[in-house]
Amino acid sequence: MFRKIDHNLDVDVIVVGGGITGLSAAHLLSTAGQSVAVLERARCAEIDTGHTTAHLTMVTDVRLSELVRRFGRTHAQAVWDAELAAIAQIDANVRDNDIECGFEWVDGYLHAPNRQASRDESEALREEADLASDLGFDATFVYDVPFVGGPGVLFENQARFHPRKYLAGLAKAIRASGGEIFEHSAADEFSEKPFGIKSNGHLVRCKDIVIATHNPLVGTSGLASATLFQTKLALYTSYVVCGRVPRGTIPDALFWDTADPYQYVRLDREGGHDVVIFGGEDHKTGQVLDTDACFDRLERALIARVPEIAATHRWSGQVIETPDGLPYIGKMTDHQYAATGFAGNGMTFGTLAAIMITDAVRGRRNPWTQLFDPGRAALRRGLWEYIKENADYPYYLIRDRFAGAESRSLRSVKRGQGKIVEYRGKKVAAYRDESGELTLRSATCTHMGCVVGWNQAERTWDCPCHGSRFKPTGDVISGPAESPLSEV
Repeated sequence: MFRKIDHNLDVDVIVVGGGITGLSAAHLLSTAGQSVAVLERARCAEIDTGHTTAHLTMVTDVRLSELVRRFGRTHAQAVWDAELAAIAQIDANVRDNDIECGFEWVDGYLHAPNRQASRDESEALREEADLASDLGFDATFVYDVPFVGGPGVLFENQARFHPRKYLAGLAKAIRASGGEIFEHSAADEFSEKPFGIKSNGHLVRCKDIVIATHNPLVGTSGLASATLFQTKLALYTSYVVCGRVPRGTIPDALFWDTADPYQYVRLDREGGHDVVIFGGEDHKTGQVLDTDACFDRLERALIARVPEIAATHRWSGQVIETPDGLPYIGKMTDHQYAATGFAGNGMTFGTLAAIMITDAVRGRRNPWTQLFDPGRAALRRGLWEYIKENADYPYYLIRDRFAGAESRSLRSVKRGQGKIVEYRGKKVAAYRDESGELTLRSATCTHMGCVVGWNQAERTWDCPCHGSRFKPTGDVISGPAESPLSEV
C-alpha cells in the first residue's frame, strides 16, 4: 500500500492511473531515467486490471481476416506484431526484475463454439490459420482442439500470468529506480500554467502527462474535444467464474471460441491445483438488468465442460471497444498522452501503450505510432512507412526480436537444418549437421543487432536488415558484418 500525496512535487512525467498501462509506463520511463510520479485515485491494480482474466495473446478480438479487409495486409500484420512486442516486454520485465507472477509461455486455441462444427466454420478457421501463417505468425489449423474438441487454430507462443503479482513487482521496480507512487490521490485538477496536476490539495508539476485511466480523463485537451472522443468508445461488461480442479485436469493453454459474444478459458496454478478461469456473456454496460443470470449461464457452461469443478468465485470487468477494433494510443494534446479501447486485449495493448508513450516522451520513433494514433491518419493514406520491408531496418529489428521464435525446443532442429530457437530465455541460431551435431550461436547479427534467419537453400544465416551472411558455424561469409555470430 502506498501513501497519499502530501506535498508539492516536481517530476518529468505524471502518470494518472495505477493499472497495467500506468505502472508499465512508469516502469519504462523511470528505467529510462525520467523522474515519474504515479497518481492513483484508489488502489493500484484494483479496478480494471484487477478484474482481468489476463490472457496474453497477439490474437485480437477482431479476426485477422477482418483486419486485412478493413486495413490491408501490412496494417493487419503490424497490429499483431505490436501485440507480440507487448508480450515480449512483459516477459523481459518479469526476467529483469525477478517477478514471481506465474508467467508462462503457453499455446492458444481459437476454436468453433461446438464440437460438431459446420463445414463453413471449419473452412473459415483453416483460412484464418493460413492467413496468420502467411503473415509470419506461428499458427496451425487443427482438426481436434484439446479439451474443447472440434476444429480450431493453434497459436504458439502466447502467454499467461497473474496480473496483480506482476504489477506488484513493477511497482517495486519503479520505486527502486526513483519513481514515486501515490494511492488515494486522484487527479483533481489539471493545470496548464504551471503544467501539472493538483491532487489532495498539492501541485505536482511536470513536463508530460500520461492518462492511463482506461476510460481517459479530460486532462488539458478541453471538454469539447474529450466529449467528442468519448463518442468513439463503447463500454462492455464481461463476466467471469472460476473454480479449482486437480492439476492436469485440462491443458495449460488459452482457449476462446468464435461465438459472439465469445467464451474464454485459461488456467492459473495454485498449490497442487489448477484454477480454471472461464469468462464470457459480454454486453454493453448498463443494458442488462439481470446480471446474476449472466453469471448463472456461465457457471452452467463451465460445469458442462468440467463436470468435477465447483465454482468458487465470480466477478465482472469492463472492456472498451472502438468502431474499427483498434485501440487509441498517442498524443491527445501537447505533452499529454492517453490510451484506451483495448477490447479483450487489455494486458497486451496496455503494455504496448506504455512502450509507445515512453518512446513519444523520449522523442524516439516507434513503428506503431501512426497505426494507433487517435486520429488514425495512417489508415487513410495508401503509403505507410511500415511497409518498407527490406529497406526498413527499424521494422525488422523490432519484428524479429519480438515475433515468436520458430521453435522452443532444440529437438525440433532436424539434421541439415537451421532454426531460430528460444533457448534459456534468448533467441539462438541452432544448426544440426548431417551427423547430428548441434551448433548454437547468437541469433543477433553483429552488424547492427537484427535477428538472422536460416537460408535453407544456401545453408547460411542471413540478416534481413543489411544483408550480412554467416556460415552455419557463425563465421562471416559476407558483410557488412565483420565479426562472427557469438557463441552460446
